[in-house]
Formats: sequence, structure tokens, C-alpha cells
Amino acid sequence: MIVILGLTAIVFMYLIYALLNPEKF
Repeated sequence: MIVILGLTAIVFMYLIYALLNPEKF
């Protein structure tokens, strides 16, 4: 369960970073 939450948090942060920096993607 902790691993799943960790992976979800990483993906969520990655999506936020992509939204804040669309020119890098």
C-alpha cells in the first residue's frame, strides 16, 4: 500500500511539473 501511494505521489508531482512547465515537454 505504501509503495502504491509513493508511486501515485511521484506521478502526481510529475503531472503538476508538466503543467507548470509545458515548454519542456
